[in-house]
Amino acid sequence: MLRERKYSPGECCGITKHRMLGQPLKALVSTSYVEKHNQTMRQHMRRFTRLTNGHSKKIDNHVHMVALYTTWYNFARINSAVRMSPAMASGLTQNLWDVGDIVTLIEEWEAAHVETRAA
Repeated sequence: MLRERKYSPGECCGITKHRMLGQPLKALVSTSYVEKHNQTMRQHMRRFTRLTNGHSKKIDNHVHMVALYTTWYNFARINSAVRMSPAMASGLTQNLWDVGDIVTLIEEWEAAHVETRAA
């Protein structure tokens, strides 16, 4: 007799295959990188680990939260392996951002977005 569980994973509704082109180095192909990033994202954003509907009710809010997390993760968080942010390691920026820099970026985007709508 199977015990009833609080949570059961969803049922697969279907898949779609897409052919990808390119010449990846087979020695470097691994799903481990993506799985590690998914785990890190689940640990940092509790909305992805809840068993109930803990996600945003509006898709826009969810998208903004993921964008905010991604910006923080890549620009404001020090990666212990390289001892700098991923953006610094890749040469996108010379300095470590703080939350104020991210807020300024959002405010500048909003101001430009409002000007575009008004025009």
